[in-house]
Amino acid sequence: MVICGLSAVVLVLSGLPADAAPGKPRPNRYGDLAATAHRTTATSKTFSAEEDEEGSDDIMEQAEQWNEARSAPGIVAPGAYTAAWAQLQALPRTGGRWADETALPYDSDDPRYRDINSNSSGGAGYVTGRVTGLAADDHGYVYAGSANGGVWRSSTGGGNWRPISDKLSSPATGDLRLDGSGRLWYATGEANSSSTSFVGAGVYVLRDPRRSEFQPGDRVGGTELDSTTIASLRFGGTTVWAATSRGVWSHSSVNLSGPWKLEFAPNPDYLPGGSLASDPAAPYKNITTDVAIDPKDPSKVVLAVGWRGGDTYNGFYTKQGGAWQRTNLAGAIASNPEDVGTVTFAAAADGSKYYAIEQSPRLLATNPDSNLGGVYASASGSPFGPWTLVADYQKLAESGSANNRPGYKPGVQAWYNQFLQVDPKNPAHVYLGLEEVFETRDAGATWTTPGPYWNFPFPCWSIDPAKQTGDCHQTTHADQHSVAIGSNGGKPYVIVGDDGGTYRRPVDGKADASGHATDWKSLNDGSMDVLQYYSVGVGADKQGRTIGLAVSGGLQDNGQSIKRPGDRVMGSNFGGDGGDTIVDPNNGCNIVSEYVYLALSVTNNCAVNDGSWTTDPSKVSSRNIAPPDNDLGPAGARFIAPIAADAKDINTWVAGGTHVWVQRKGFAIQSGAEWQNVFDLGAGHVATGVSVSGGMAYVGWCGPCNNQGFTRGIAVGRTDGTGWHQLNLPVDGTIPNRYVSGFDVDPADSNHVYVAINGFSRKWTEGPGAGIGHVFESTDAGATWKDVSGNLPDIPANAVKVLWGGGLVVGTDLGVLYRPPGQTGWKVLGRNLPTTATMQLRSGLFGLRLYAATHGRGIQSYDLWQLVLFG
Repeated sequence: MVICGLSAVVLVLSGLPADAAPGKPRPNRYGDLAATAHRTTATSKTFSAEEDEEGSDDIMEQAEQWNEARSAPGIVAPGAYTAAWAQLQALPRTGGRWADETALPYDSDDPRYRDINSNSSGGAGYVTGRVTGLAADDHGYVYAGSANGGVWRSSTGGGNWRPISDKLSSPATGDLRLDGSGRLWYATGEANSSSTSFVGAGVYVLRDPRRSEFQPGDRVGGTELDSTTIASLRFGGTTVWAATSRGVWSHSSVNLSGPWKLEFAPNPDYLPGGSLASDPAAPYKNITTDVAIDPKDPSKVVLAVGWRGGDTYNGFYTKQGGAWQRTNLAGAIASNPEDVGTVTFAAAADGSKYYAIEQSPRLLATNPDSNLGGVYASASGSPFGPWTLVADYQKLAESGSANNRPGYKPGVQAWYNQFLQVDPKNPAHVYLGLEEVFETRDAGATWTTPGPYWNFPFPCWSIDPAKQTGDCHQTTHADQHSVAIGSNGGKPYVIVGDDGGTYRRPVDGKADASGHATDWKSLNDGSMDVLQYYSVGVGADKQGRTIGLAVSGGLQDNGQSIKRPGDRVMGSNFGGDGGDTIVDPNNGCNIVSEYVYLALSVTNNCAVNDGSWTTDPSKVSSRNIAPPDNDLGPAGARFIAPIAADAKDINTWVAGGTHVWVQRKGFAIQSGAEWQNVFDLGAGHVATGVSVSGGMAYVGWCGPCNNQGFTRGIAVGRTDGTGWHQLNLPVDGTIPNRYVSGFDVDPADSNHVYVAINGFSRKWTEGPGAGIGHVFESTDAGATWKDVSGNLPDIPANAVKVLWGGGLVVGTDLGVLYRPPGQTGWKVLGRNLPTTATMQLRSGLFGLRLYAATHGRGIQSYDLWQLVLFG
């Protein structure tokens, strides 16, 4: 049976590595800088170098840890997700439907939650998840491709979005393009190589994008681009080019049948099936980032090839004598070929100019401020040059950037943040995306920053709106990834896509004296719920005006969200990356939110601002309670570290770093000093999963956590500090030597526990002890285990949950599976859950409703009575 497509899969599984490149790029994590900004006055806006440097490895560390969970203990062969997708389609489904709990606007600036630990007043406004592809026409239609939530359509220039790719197996977007005949091309597989990038199922074409939706049969070619990421699609003559993680490929744009042709791979022996395919370096060896085509002669093509961390094969390649050869392009651009990292090209519509962004592996390794090699222009209109430097990071930093401080200047994440768009009516007018949005109207001679990182460092800002010294306008969310220019009713606009969704302004927009736009509009109206959650928590809202449940969750780069009864707009009460969370089921305004590395904060009133607009830490609505392992950063805890409350005692919490920490004061805890160290997991070991019930705690760990020498284990003990011991888990034992991602304890018996194991079984993973299975059961507190995976697809499992009556639910990278009480076979839970990764499962009051934190389609819930009614 031929399967048309491949589900979302983490980038490293197709050969894209986690981030092992050297250097210390500053991540886009709001929490630390927001807290600093909130403690400044309107006239004192400096950020210390120490604060800038703190956590500067976060994105790369997060990327590595995310991928470790799915690849350890070895390299995963391509095709693993294809096989899992086939298995999933063959399973029966239960009745009932999921409800999208977060399908409403999410306001990152909600004034209700203007606390020093939030981002409120930063200026990003309504946000959603990362948008990595954009296309727009001249009739008001806009198409947005999200990181792991599929493609969405708007007929109103943005907003009022509708999904159009839910029938496909991959929701991960690499690129999105409209061709000259109005067809929409969807390249799956996000190539940003961030912590949560997933590979895809190839390229699809929608012939009538205004009215139809993608179908599996819309795929171009065969399976050649399965399990890859695609950085860009480019058109020249009757050929479409794809820059992928496995080289550059081409296909006829007229005849869409037949296979893709591999045009060039710099190191073919490292491709799947090659003699060096199992080499640990294989993921790095065939990465390509863009293709530039001469507008005057489409047979003349430049390939941008190379891993952002640098390698001997990096460089620009052109065809000479019928063969692809590395070429030094004319002019200033990368005289050292090996210093060509991630590249984005953009051509003027009239063919008069070409532009390029170039990231530098050398600067990534040596410069803590930025790894932007430069922005270049070719006045000849040819991608062969000669190229002239029109901006470096210092020039952009002085253009009104909010990122003008030591350790964090424009391009510090140039390997992750890039877009480039030339105004089709003005070849000298260019929009540039890095962490911020930049603009030039004179071909790069001068620049402004219409979309600064945020408003915090500028004179207009104050935590108290009544004390602002100027007018802080809407800005874009940070971390730019995609851009398109379209129009509606003859009025042209530019739309940008970033870690917070999509934003629009007129192409020739207005700006203040600092060059900051005064006319951005957020298009994140809640209709496109592609929020990327790590966690979810639910509790009764006893402090609100309406009786009901408060739903909270931690998000990739969008803090912690909270939806309270009666809300028409969700608020953000904690900033930064939202990690794990604990919510009091009896009082949903008692919340613990994790930032990163066990940086925990607690609130007893939903972090609602009391109107005083204070920056005094003793008077704000949340307080920091991080256990001591947080002080060690990556050495002390995972990026998203596990925390849990005792299922039978909400006041007893367990946190996992290099140690197991317990505190028994519940939401009355005042500081991190109140945590008790009850067990040392061992040198180099860090917790990956925690569950506790009736005083019995289970803690999974890894260390080393990467593929070289990967080991895992489980520690068990009581929260009173007694009985702690390591389970005997030999590499070739029942529990596979793979990442331990989650537990759940039977509420009726604390010795009865289930564990979810990430990664793939040994059929796909070439590593010691990869083993078989994803769900295991113990009835004797972990002394012995039984594989209960049954017919569960061979897919990374992230979470497991015991339901009332003995049913079992597992959250995977493809969706949620259910095993009825007393049975051994699995079913797909519900009939409408969009394909995306489910990271955490929680039950609501009385266990009657299941909540799933998905990493691409928001928080979804399922009424468990539907299992009784519909089976």
